[in-house]
Amino acid sequence: MSDIEKSAGNVYEDLGSEDSNEMLMKAQLAATIKGLIESNELTQIQAAEIIGLPQPKLSRLLNGHFRGVSVSKMMEAIVALGREVQIVIGPEKINSNIIGTQQRIEVIHS
Repeated sequence: MSDIEKSAGNVYEDLGSEDSNEMLMKAQLAATIKGLIESNELTQIQAAEIIGLPQPKLSRLLNGHFRGVSVSKMMEAIVALGREVQIVIGPEKINSNIIGTQQRIEVIHS
């Protein structure tokens, strides 16, 4: 039987990734981009043209390989797909021995 370990809420942090917060943010943005492409019934080729990424790079992003795409470019993609992006920096959060800011990215659906 294997031990069960409680997640910190960020799989990248659980795996020991040094850039865990950025990777979680990118995963959330990639999921939003995928949802917008699907809800607009776009092909990857159409979406890539709208977003301004080569289709193979968009495909990799949608499949979770987003290390080569900046957060800024991902937010630009969301805007290009017709949504507004809002960044909210919350109050300090104390979790275990970590003190920092809680970051949340919201996509405005109008």
